[in-house]
Amino acid sequence: MSTMANPEAKPDDEEGDEGQSFISHLLELRDRLLRMVLAVIIVFLSLVYWANDLYHWLSKPLLKMLPEGSKMIATEVASPFLTPFKLTLMVSIFISIPYLLYQFWGFIAPGLYRHERRMAVPILVSSVALFYSGMAFAYYAVFPLIFKFFASTTPVGVAFSPDISKYLDFVLTIFFAFGAAFEVPIATIVLVWMGVTTPAQLRKMRPYIIVGAFAVGAVLTPPDAVSQSMLALPMWALFELGVVFSRFYQPRERRDDDEDEDASSPASESTSTAVATPPAAGATATEPDSDYKPMSDEEMEQELDRLSKLDDASPDNEPEPPKDAPKGGDDPAGKDPKDK
Repeated sequence: MSTMANPEAKPDDEEGDEGQSFISHLLELRDRLLRMVLAVIIVFLSLVYWANDLYHWLSKPLLKMLPEGSKMIATEVASPFLTPFKLTLMVSIFISIPYLLYQFWGFIAPGLYRHERRMAVPILVSSVALFYSGMAFAYYAVFPLIFKFFASTTPVGVAFSPDISKYLDFVLTIFFAFGAAFEVPIATIVLVWMGVTTPAQLRKMRPYIIVGAFAVGAVLTPPDAVSQSMLALPMWALFELGVVFSRFYQPRERRDDDEDEDASSPASESTSTAVATPPAAGATATEPDSDYKPMSDEEMEQELDRLSKLDDASPDNEPEPPKDAPKGGDDPAGKDPKDK
């Protein structure tokens, strides 16, 4: 009986192990999420005392472009308190991004292969650096240009005094847009690494990428050509950078195929050009004659009659002699012509 009971109990044990493993993963995920929230709270409590100073630093690009005597305003009762508070919370999240990614990496790393872990670490580190670079580019390069543009286009009789909460929302949107745009090389490398595409295919899609970069810039930035170009041009440059570095993350088999395709494409283009382009002598021979005139119907009929007469008069069209015809120059009566 014991031998019969063991096979029946084995599936239950496997199901129990799978359920226990799933619960352990959930518990680990909960612990890491709690650590992430705790890290953000610690950074926030460390910065909340300088909340007003942080907002003043953030508003400097706009304050420099305001007309003389103008200031920012607060149209809501709680805005002077809640707006710096909100800014401090967002700064705490941005500062905690490396630790947040570290916790995320610690959760998914056990399920990856060794070569995947070796390639993922540089991608995570570079993604953080690129996100911070995008925010710095927006603050030091984009903000002075767009705020100067907005201040110069203010109609006569209108006081340019932005609201502090609206300004914060605008700035956070720009920060997120440029931070995400600077992740284009990471997205390109990941797509090539996963085998979705190849650097050669990405180079062929360059015109569509350029148009898409300007479209994204038009959606994520204010409605002016300056800020749109300031986002689209870096995205294009970062795409080209991602195509270059993606070759190092391309699988070996697809890398060889890609190199063969790049090597064969110039040869195929030259071959097609040589076939499509005739030599100079042939080109002059095949050019249409400028004195040529199409024949009329009567001339066409006369030409056809002439050709048919030539065919009838040709030796090939003579009828064959019958089989019982006399050979040579024999007379039909059986006498030699010399006897006559």
